[in-house]
Amino acid sequence: MSAISAQDVNKLRTMTGAGMMDCKKALTEADGDFEKAIEILRKKGQKVSASRSDRETKEGSVFVKTSDDKKEAVLVALNCETDFVGKNEEFQGLGKLIAETAFAHKPATKDELLNLKAGNLTVAEKITELVGKIGEKIEISEYIHMKGEAVVAYIHAGSKLGVLVSLKGVNGKDVTEAGKDVGMQIAAMNPVAVDEKSVDKSVIEKELEIAKAQIIAEGKPANMVDKIAQGKLQKFYKDSTLLHQIFVKDNSKTVAQYLDSVSKGLTVAEFKRVAIG
Repeated sequence: MSAISAQDVNKLRTMTGAGMMDCKKALTEADGDFEKAIEILRKKGQKVSASRSDRETKEGSVFVKTSDDKKEAVLVALNCETDFVGKNEEFQGLGKLIAETAFAHKPATKDELLNLKAGNLTVAEKITELVGKIGEKIEISEYIHMKGEAVVAYIHAGSKLGVLVSLKGVNGKDVTEAGKDVGMQIAAMNPVAVDEKSVDKSVIEKELEIAKAQIIAEGKPANMVDKIAQGKLQKFYKDSTLLHQIFVKDNSKTVAQYLDSVSKGLTVAEFKRVAIG
């Protein structure tokens, strides 16, 4: 393969926060594959920025619409090429119209949403029409429809980051404030799942593989590797799953303990986090 360019090294450095020489070595070892290079850096114990997945998204805005009874919501992420267009009145108007259309019809997929009528044109045709006027690529990057006992939306960072949280164990209470607190937690801490039971098996396998590689590199005895790796996995759950994370607004509690203090048995059923830019 061709030599690793300085541009590639800089890109990996931006994505991970790792040192320049470490990035160059990891990219060389991974034959230029960025995801493999990130794994190599982690296995060597490098601290890799958790927010890297959000770095290369485009400009745009997140739009939400929630039902009056707070049991249902939709979230639409509308992307464009520049911040100037993202703030454009017509772009913002189109985003709101798409969210209203999605809420009215509850399509199952993004493709179904694109084919829905919004006035005399479909959503896809409305987007094409604005592209023709503005001269920039515009597209829906995410569409989410969520139902639950209580669904709360949280919008952050100038409408560039949106969260939907479905709470259960509500018992008829207004839990909007708690939902927004949890939405802020998700926006800030980017958890991978609600708890250890909902972490994808492939993620667990990868974390164990990385942990074992780190332990072996540290020269720990072979018969201790599995036990230490399990300990590292428990720390991963504590750091990276929502209910086990330390609550950002009160460091004396986990998110699970905070919710239980709001209302006994209150917890999170599911969440979705969408970031632009």
